[in-house]
Amino acid sequence: MSKAQRLATEIFSNTGLEAAAEAIKRFETLTSGEIVISFNVNSFGQPYKRAQRIFKARGLHRTELRNAILIAFFLEDKTFAIYGDKGIHERLPADYWEDTVAEMTRLFKSGDLADGLVWGIRELGNRLSEFFPYQVDDKNELSDELHYGEE
Repeated sequence: MSKAQRLATEIFSNTGLEAAAEAIKRFETLTSGEIVISFNVNSFGQPYKRAQRIFKARGLHRTELRNAILIAFFLEDKTFAIYGDKGIHERLPADYWEDTVAEMTRLFKSGDLADGLVWGIRELGNRLSEFFPYQVDDKNELSDELHYGEE
């Protein structure tokens, strides 16, 4: 087990991580958008830039509609960042991201770590379904698995 996976399990619990994986699967029945969760050890003080690097390194920008979202956690730093692709930024207002991060942060600080993560996935899925509804011929372009320590 990698350090990132061990930390994620300690912080979110196995049950919480399973709930997040299930939320991603439900999310993708509503929208053609893709969501990826990445648990990492630290951000080196730059969570957004690290999330951007992870996004590109994993090839998340290669979806057909440019509608992938990465939620990257930096577990030692106790921080996270959400990074969305170009197609999403063209449709969602700028303050949407700040509001989503703020609510997830509030839930995390209240001790509802797994609930905060699942809430974020549901919120992103519901919002993306407005702009990128699920189509009968949709294909799952990115793995639904939780990722640990990538870059």
